[in-house]
Amino acid sequence: MKSFYGYIRDAWNSPSSSYVGELRQGRMKAWRQEMTVERIERPTRLDRARALGYKAKQGIVLARVKVRRGSLRKSRYVRNRRSKHMGMHRQTPGKSIQRIAEERASRRFVNLEVLNSYWVGQDGRYKWYEIIMVDPHHPVVASDKDLSWIAHGNQRGRAERGKTSAGKRGRGLMKKGMGTEKTRPSIRSHHGKGK
Repeated sequence: MKSFYGYIRDAWNSPSSSYVGELRQGRMKAWRQEMTVERIERPTRLDRARALGYKAKQGIVLARVKVRRGSLRKSRYVRNRRSKHMGMHRQTPGKSIQRIAEERASRRFVNLEVLNSYWVGQDGRYKWYEIIMVDPHHPVVASDKDLSWIAHGNQRGRAERGKTSAGKRGRGLMKKGMGTEKTRPSIRSHHGKGK
């Protein structure tokens, strides 16, 4: 028997053929007018938020972050050669858009740590992510057996150091085995560039 969260997940997996499509189109009109980092009261995707560690209790904060879409903007310098050979097009950033969204939320709420994030929508110009953040000094968080680990000192600046799920994916840590010999503990430390 399918749970309540299972029905929500199925609706978000195919937004155009479910109620989510119409809801999201109406909401995005309002989202475009909002600030880049907007604090929200409750998650838009309850199933995804709960799967990533969200709990409706004190010490947990949600924020919706707007990030521009597309590859890097690189100015064309004046040289006598074809654009094809300038390395001007298809310049992909070193960090994913989701990691950029997490870092923006972390900079906005300096006393909170990013737990995780998930995608909620996009149009031709922007992507929106909802970021789950935790106050590591809150007594309710300290007494929670599932969240108390985030108060440890080695979790400070999780988003900036790539310790979230999106950060680990970008650092190549989601893969194991053959072909990943140089990714651990990190590419920079393995090659001796951080010294």
